[in-house]
Amino acid sequence: MRGREVAPVAEFYPPQGQWTEEDYFALPDANRIVELSEGKIIMPPHPTRSHQSALEEIFVRLRAFVLERELGEVHIAPLPVRLWSEKIREPDIFFLSKEHADKAGEKVYGVPDLVIEVLSPGTEQVDRGKKYLEYAKAGVREYWIVEPQKRNIEVYVLRGNIYKLQGKYKVGQLARSELLSGFEVDVGKVFQPLS
Repeated sequence: MRGREVAPVAEFYPPQGQWTEEDYFALPDANRIVELSEGKIIMPPHPTRSHQSALEEIFVRLRAFVLERELGEVHIAPLPVRLWSEKIREPDIFFLSKEHADKAGEKVYGVPDLVIEVLSPGTEQVDRGKKYLEYAKAGVREYWIVEPQKRNIEVYVLRGNIYKLQGKYKVGQLARSELLSGFEVDVGKVFQPLS
């Protein structure tokens, strides 16, 4: 019986592979990460506690650093970012410099300067594969991959149109941004034990 109740709703939406930005932005607000890629709607798995804890630690520090120096703005998902036409991602955290303030929109942002993705078992393959390539292609100048399971942070910087590993930082080290001179994060504090 329940399947019959749900089926008619699905008829209002295009099949996977045929979604457009217009369809994407017509979706009801679900306060959930929803991305558009290759005509498909993608809903990553819900984040884990360790994912959210690491995300919160980095976001608080990055936002304070950026606001104190009036460098731009920092946001967390869910907030759509258009990498190019028909390619919408929702990075865990992103920084947009004040020089690129024209990319800030009410419903969608343009390509940010820095993106941070916190890995979860269900997102690692996409964050290290498709998104890694897409962010480079779109011109995201710095990309951080945060791994709660391995307790490390990788910082990649864009050189031409490919990322180069600037550093892989573990507990006991400071992860440093090349783009935001002076911004560093104590890796041990990002991965504090959860009580």
